Amino acid sequence: MFIDTLIEKIKEKNNPTVVGLDPKIDYVPSFIKEEMFQKYGANLKGVAEAILKFNKMLIDSIYDIVPAVKPQLAYYEMYGVEGVRVFYETCKYAKEKGLICIADGKRNDIGTTAEAYSSAFLGNTKVDDNCMEAAFDVDALTVNPYLGVDGIKPFVNDCANFGKGIFVLVKTSNKSSGQLQDLLTQEGKSIYEKVAEYVNDWGANVIGKYGYSSVGAVVGATYPNQAKILRKILRNAYILVPGYGAQGGTARDVAHSFNSDGLGALVNASRSIMCAYKDEHWSGIYTEDKFNEASRAEALRMKDDINQVIGA
Repeated sequence: MFIDTLIEKIKEKNNPTVVGLDPKIDYVPSFIKEEMFQKYGANLKGVAEAILKFNKMLIDSIYDIVPAVKPQLAYYEMYGVEGVRVFYETCKYAKEKGLICIADGKRNDIGTTAEAYSSAFLGNTKVDDNCMEAAFDVDALTVNPYLGVDGIKPFVNDCANFGKGIFVLVKTSNKSSGQLQDLLTQEGKSIYEKVAEYVNDWGANVIGKYGYSSVGAVVGATYPNQAKILRKILRNAYILVPGYGAQGGTARDVAHSFNSDGLGALVNASRSIMCAYKDEHWSGIYTEDKFNEASRAEALRMKDDINQVIGA
């Protein structure tokens, strides 16, 4: 079961964080760009190869200290077919290194289309009557609950059938999230509270041995007060927490998403780790050709930062 594997990886590495692999070509050090542009040309193929090398070097530098990575699909899709190939290759490489791979795609649609999305990322795709084959085969996927239960059920079914996980958007980290998510229902509860209640229901049949469900929630670090409320509602859900680091969330903010057992949340950082070599704190220590060492140092700093607050 996905959630049990995730928790065991977190315990093994004493690290409740996930590294977001959301690459732009601007993030890639010049020596990698120059090498790949010279070999493949200054085109989408060259960009994709540069990003793939960048991702692999990052993974090599962190796989032994973090439990998971989270590639954001948009950053690959914007480079077209070559970018989608790099997404696939990145996920495959991360899993070969023993990392859990969470695809951040925020997918959903009406029932049959949701089935197709779920088959692509979590389940199997039919080739013919005698053959089913995994396409992207990631461990978990972020999903959008806006279409209701018929858009969620295919993903939940594949969580049960294939040992995978999903994280449902509940309270996102962006500034305008309150336009919809904070609206009050006729019951006097906000939309995000109602979605959290549904998450409990949707995940009730995929609860693992540690008491947590493979149907989790996304709650941004930039809304710590809402996280306090949601932690009480989401009794069995693991919370994926974006917004730490570059978006302004702090360790004290993300602490509200954890339970008293020190579990219950997985905190994401993307730019602050990928681009650590550009940060003034690390740029004086690590040169550009040592960008991966800077990323490792920042990942360890983040781990200690969050563990210290959880422990307190």
